[in-house]
Amino acid sequence: MKQTITKTTDKVSHTTSLFDKENLLWMVGGAVVMIIGFLLMAGGRSDDPNVFNNKEVYSTTRITIAPIVILAGLAIEIVAIFRSPKS
Repeated sequence: MKQTITKTTDKVSHTTSLFDKENLLWMVGGAVVMIIGFLLMAGGRSDDPNVFNNKEVYSTTRITIAPIVILAGLAIEIVAIFRSPKS
């Protein structure tokens, strides 16, 4: 009778996350700011869909403020990605 002896080695692999909890919170915050910017850009609905209202479509909120808020959200995302985790 042949006996085969197999040696098993238990390898414990520890994976370290690329981002820590603080980075992830910054990323979520940046995403929330961008969503707010997109909601500002979308605006509300018109009272009468058959009437084109220049003041609603080309308002300062939709043309100026919303893109600035979206860019601020993107800047927060960049900071969150490049922020080094604390050791």
